[in-house]
Amino acid sequence: MIRALTILVALAALFVGLAGTYLVSETEQVIITQFGNPVGAPVTAPGLHFKVPFIQRANYFEKRFLEWDGNPNQVPTKDKRFIWVDTFARWRIVDPLLFFQRLRDERGAQSRLDDILDGETRNAVASYDLIEIVRSTNRDPADVPVESEEEQTILNQIAMGRERISREILKRASARTADLGIELLDLRLKRINYVEEVQKDVFARMIAERQRVAEMFRSEGQGEAARIQGERERDLQRIQSEAFRSAEELRGKADAEATDVYAAAYNRDADFYAFTRSLETYEKVVDSSTMFILGTDSEFLKYFERVR
Repeated sequence: MIRALTILVALAALFVGLAGTYLVSETEQVIITQFGNPVGAPVTAPGLHFKVPFIQRANYFEKRFLEWDGNPNQVPTKDKRFIWVDTFARWRIVDPLLFFQRLRDERGAQSRLDDILDGETRNAVASYDLIEIVRSTNRDPADVPVESEEEQTILNQIAMGRERISREILKRASARTADLGIELLDLRLKRINYVEEVQKDVFARMIAERQRVAEMFRSEGQGEAARIQGERERDLQRIQSEAFRSAEELRGKADAEATDVYAAAYNRDADFYAFTRSLETYEKVVDSSTMFILGTDSEFLKYFERVR
């Protein structure tokens, strides 16, 4: 009986001891509450700590950076262009006591950040033209070819830019979260896109513009091809003309030389030359089926006469 009572007392003491201690890691900070109300200063030192068992409760909060990922919102810009804006931010709990008093837990903090960050993002986007939200820096127009009025608009100078607008949103939101025990570390515009109706029109204009540029290049290419083809035909005709002229000159020289040879042979023995030429003519025009009706005094038949 005494032994059982001893074991029971030991178990009770162990249970009370466990209920009266709590462990804090390096990534955590704790607020002790008694009947729901905070008691004492926040506990930020890691290690084993003590509290009143069953009466006090340890509420744990993160020391590390936390993520806030907003939902895409449809927002009109200053120049009346409706876009989808998707943002994200990083934050941390710097005053756990104030955080607990104002927000209770991370779920409440996320809900409050939704209101603050989405609202400030909407106000900032509505205060600037679309070009200010899309671009971050000014480009030199001298280095960028301009092919249309729309592209000329892109080259307009910006006063703020995406980065400075993001910092402005962060600054304004930080002022509203200072009394929540929260520090906003960074905020970025993760994605900007047209609404679906406008997006289709923009894509159609982009496609039409690219097709126009393609047709311009295609037309220039066809013109260049026609020019090259014309030059090729002209060069071909010139080469053929020069070749024909050279051939005719050579043929003329050959005929002249042949004529000179014939003339020299004729002058040496005119009768023999006439005789051989006549034989060549007979060979070309006379065969077994040839019939001539000629007079006896024809020069063509003088070599057929009997020599007296």
